Amino acid sequence: MTQEDRIKLEASWKEALRDEFEQPYMQALRDFLRQEKTAGKQIFPPGPLIFNALNSTPLDKVKVVILGQDPYHGPGQAHGLSFSVQPGVAVPPSLQNIYKEIKRDLNLDMPAHGYLQAWADQGVLLLNTSLTVERGQAGSHAKAGWQRFTDRVIEVVSAERPHLVFMLWGSHAQSKAKLIDGTRHLILKSAHPSPLSAHRGFLGNGHFSRANKFLQQHGLTPIDWRLPATV
Repeated sequence: MTQEDRIKLEASWKEALRDEFEQPYMQALRDFLRQEKTAGKQIFPPGPLIFNALNSTPLDKVKVVILGQDPYHGPGQAHGLSFSVQPGVAVPPSLQNIYKEIKRDLNLDMPAHGYLQAWADQGVLLLNTSLTVERGQAGSHAKAGWQRFTDRVIEVVSAERPHLVFMLWGSHAQSKAKLIDGTRHLILKSAHPSPLSAHRGFLGNGHFSRANKFLQQHGLTPIDWRLPATV
């Protein structure tokens, strides 16, 4: 049994990324994570949720890609979907600003929770470019190998799917535009929704209505950006 065969990953992604799991950098990444845990460090999200974005949104169902950077590094927050937190956790500031823009753009009232699973279930790939982080240490795994892996995810989804919408918020996400075929997909760029930058172009960007207009123009069902009132 190969290492790749032991990874619990949704079938369409597993097939598309099969060769990637055999690369030396992925073995090095596995060794790094093992060593960090052996050293007593707390890693987020929990192991079964590391690939939650891919498991929640199969390759053949992706319509929209929202790129984040790091998982949240506070206890109980991260569950493998960018910008999303687990039920019962306070809505983080960046997500509060995402909700503000959805309210402004689509006049949808957003809930008091930050659990975005309903978006993932509709085809919104909520992908962080690093899939793990050490508790309390933002960016701590950014150079461990995840970026090479998630770059490949972006390349695969760009090549395999037609008429996607990529939401690239902030300079880090925008640096990934070179991996995307802009002749086939809609690439939306703005400032990051962080309170430090949201007022510089995130609030007012209209990305959610623009995404749905693009999907409808290509005969695809738009995303219902509303979320359940409770989870």
